[in-house]
Amino acid sequence: MTLNETQQDMWKKLAGEAAAGLVENDMLIGLGSGSTARAFIQALGQRVQAGLKVAGAVASSQASRDLAVSFGIPCADLDTYPDLDLYIDGADEIDPSLQLIKGAGGALLHEKVVATAAHDFIVIGDTTKQVLQLGQHAPVSVETIPFALTPVRRRLEALGAYVTLRQHNGTPFITESHNIIFDCTFATGISDAPRLDAQLHSIVGVVETGLFLNMVQQALIAGPEGLHLLTV
Repeated sequence: MTLNETQQDMWKKLAGEAAAGLVENDMLIGLGSGSTARAFIQALGQRVQAGLKVAGAVASSQASRDLAVSFGIPCADLDTYPDLDLYIDGADEIDPSLQLIKGAGGALLHEKVVATAAHDFIVIGDTTKQVLQLGQHAPVSVETIPFALTPVRRRLEALGAYVTLRQHNGTPFITESHNIIFDCTFATGISDAPRLDAQLHSIVGVVETGLFLNMVQQALIAGPEGLHLLTV
């Protein structure tokens, strides 16, 4: 592990612990996916083991659910807990308006569903995730039904995207909802995220996109100078 990776893990841990500190007794919590969300779940689990009473949690991936349950966090689905107090998750990119690109872990559809069931969405991350404009480093993930693979790919390319079909061990990556993911890169980044998101959603066969817009209320960002709270 390089020094930079070690620093980044420390920042994720710092942000995760800060987010866990916002959870109050009897809250219903939405759990994100990925390495930063894992840091939050671990910190929350330690608080639960120390006496915090979480009323329940809904996880956006099986991996997050398994981790939460291992700490004694009671998990169920959105049929049981349709209204959540708080959703905590990481992001691939965070712009100054707290618009996000998510989806590197492949759970973007479930993440967006759980996020929209919560009263508040707090994104956590480290300074490497901050960008002035979305699409500078991370591709936009587009979850698509397998039947529409070729037509959707052609429509994405017509929008100017460089498109790759996500792979896992040499075969197409399949999401927990049994869909595929196209990763879309735009040469000059994304100048108008709402417009692009609308264009992507207009493509028949697209299920969801990794653009999380107008959803986040606060961001907890950790870096060399410590922890910063950003609000919209």
